[in-house]
Amino acid sequence: MLRVGLTGGIACGKSTVARMLLQKGALLIDADELAREVVSPGTPAFEEITAWLGDTVVADDGTLDRSRIADLVFGDCKNLQKLNSIVHPRVIELFCRKSGRLQEQFPGKLQVWEVPLLFEARMEALVDLIVVVASSEQNQVQRLMHRDGLSREEALRRLQSQLPLRDKINRADVVIYNNGSFKDLQEQVDRLWDELKKRT
Repeated sequence: MLRVGLTGGIACGKSTVARMLLQKGALLIDADELAREVVSPGTPAFEEITAWLGDTVVADDGTLDRSRIADLVFGDCKNLQKLNSIVHPRVIELFCRKSGRLQEQFPGKLQVWEVPLLFEARMEALVDLIVVVASSEQNQVQRLMHRDGLSREEALRRLQSQLPLRDKINRADVVIYNNGSFKDLQEQVDRLWDELKKRT
């Protein structure tokens, strides 16, 4: 079985690449989904976060208000580190459990781990190959502004709160550049898939 760590910069197109690989037959484990699971109401992480940040981060439906939390932690290194220290270990544990179950159900099938903060969470050793999806800063800012309704300043603050994209590229086994057309992106993913099939 091959575990592929899929990461990259914010708003670079990781989820689009993940969907393309899923359509080709890969099994996908999504860190964002697992992160929502580990902070769902009643979990230890939920209690820890609300005790720390207060009830203002709880939405009307009783779940955590992710955008409110983002406002509080992005741009504040200590707060971001504290949030990550609460969430990351639990997400990693869930990743390993889910991966093990998939391996039992579908032995030998390729797994894609979509993890935006793969390096920040020190998960490199848990995967066999690292794919980084990259894009220009201009594209990232435009996509963030359009996707999340952020101002330019807010978008730049999100970018600056993450490990520099250049550092991720330097630590990648494969880099996919998402600066062109959808067709260009698909062709790069097709080549990646051919390479991954050889390795499995």
